[in-house]
Amino acid sequence: MTDETTGDNARLTAFLDDAYRAEERMSSGDLQRRAIAEDLPAALLTRIDALPEGEYLQDEADEALRTL
Repeated sequence: MTDETTGDNARLTAFLDDAYRAEERMSSGDLQRRAIAEDLPAALLTRIDALPEGEYLQDEADEALRTL
């Protein structure tokens, strides 16, 4: 695992922790809008944009984003 990948994963975890602070489930569209508002790096935006449509629990979103 490269330092860049490790940094991206840490940033992704922090993003998801913040996004799900007051929400149990979020749609892929909600996650995309939040990612844009938080000005995430292009590599992470691309992964979030690739999420299939639907609603996700935090652990489901985390798993799906790590496999993309």
